[in-house]
Amino acid sequence: MDTSPTALFDSYEQDFRQFIEIIRDKLEGDAKEEQGEQRSATLRQVEMELDEADEMVSQMDIEIQGIPQSVRAQYHTRLRAAKADFSRYKTLAADVRAQLARSDLLSIASQPGNYPASDDPYGPSSDRTRLLAGTSILEDGTKRLQQSQRIALETEDQGAEILSNLRQQREQIENSRNTLYRADLAIDRASGTLKKMVRRMYQQRAVTAGIIIVLVLLIGVITWEKLS
Repeated sequence: MDTSPTALFDSYEQDFRQFIEIIRDKLEGDAKEEQGEQRSATLRQVEMELDEADEMVSQMDIEIQGIPQSVRAQYHTRLRAAKADFSRYKTLAADVRAQLARSDLLSIASQPGNYPASDDPYGPSSDRTRLLAGTSILEDGTKRLQQSQRIALETEDQGAEILSNLRQQREQIENSRNTLYRADLAIDRASGTLKKMVRRMYQQRAVTAGIIIVLVLLIGVITWEKLS
């Protein structure tokens, strides 16, 4: 099992690319060729795949904080590319959903018996007016969704930057703590050395005092012998 700092990021990125490939095949292939309920089912599957892809991007965003600074820049580039791909296909899915909704409204409006009874086909109570109003609402909803998505991506970038800054501060605090620990060890060693020096000084003083006492005794003995 690969235990390198980038192993999990690479694994999540590989899973993300697989989800994106599935989403691309469905949106650019099946969703364009299918109609009605089949297209709706495909879009529901795309929604689930987008949720999985979003989860992979979130995991990549977390794992990048543990990658060494020396190689983190290139992984930031890969993360930004993944977020851009996710945003593009999420927007494409929203557009396909809007097209499907418009197609459903048009099919309902074109069915027999759904035409307006009044002589004015463009009156406020006509199906055409309701169809145009529904299309406008869908377009506004799509625009709001895209704007919310941009805000979410900006928030994710800001959150990733904050996490990166917090990690750097934590590393600085740990380095400072290690420095203090080494300083404490140095002070302990210096204190032990000073204690040894003081102990040796007292020993030397005791030896010197003993020598002086012996010399005085010898001098006294010699003097006593000469006088006697």
